[in-house]
Amino acid sequence: MTQKTVLITGCSSGIGLALALEFKRRGWQVIATARRPEALQALISHELITEKLDVTSQEEIERLSATILNRHGALDMIINNAGYGLIAPIIEVTPQELLTQFKTNTFAPLEIVRQFAESMKERGSGMIVNIGSVSGILTTPFSGAYCASKAALHAISDALRMELAPFGIRVITVQPGGIQSRFGQHAAQKLEQLFSERSWYAPVRDFIMERANASQEKAMPAEAFARKVADELLKPNPKPVIRLGEKSKLLPFLKQAFPVRKLDKILMKKFGLLELAKRNEHR
Repeated sequence: MTQKTVLITGCSSGIGLALALEFKRRGWQVIATARRPEALQALISHELITEKLDVTSQEEIERLSATILNRHGALDMIINNAGYGLIAPIIEVTPQELLTQFKTNTFAPLEIVRQFAESMKERGSGMIVNIGSVSGILTTPFSGAYCASKAALHAISDALRMELAPFGIRVITVQPGGIQSRFGQHAAQKLEQLFSERSWYAPVRDFIMERANASQEKAMPAEAFARKVADELLKPNPKPVIRLGEKSKLLPFLKQAFPVRKLDKILMKKFGLLELAKRNEHR
């Protein structure tokens, strides 16, 4: 049998790295990408193909797609994993920061699909896997930008799943819960850069930092997640939506089970907003 080829974005650590190694273990040819080539050095020794890709750069996406199509032809699978989480009060997120969040998490996956869809259509087969998040289902305080970008990706994936089906192209949305990664570390570092002591939310700064690290509480190891995802994707008829990881079932349940006001109160209490409201009442 001809070896199958998968392109995976965001492979410097966490989910992307684990998926790259898992598919290689299963005999696939893996093209692993990251914004910083030096972050992929560990993968070279595992005989993976590594490529530089900043997913926010249209020029780099076009360059890489041309290279891959010339060298390897149509891909069997694309896993759009690259992304990051902007944690900050939504009212304090600048337009530029919001655009960067959406360019990374939402616009880039669609553009990568555009670059390879034609070759998949010509062959009559292919699979596109978009890594969303349960945060795109249940919005929590201080993560509005991130939640919005993932909710938009879910909607785009839903549309692609139906629109590309007539051409033999499958679209799968993976909605992880808590998976061990550097997500919390990166989110906390970004928060440190952006947060001002003049913020309306300065009194609950510790709660915002807690939100930045929330995904790492009791998180599933990335390697275990990658095995389970690969098991599902390689089935003859994989689920269109895959949810795995800490709270991956709980958060969608809460969204459906609780009235809006009740759920708001639960989340506001957890992230210090009820406390902040009390402080403002006594001013």
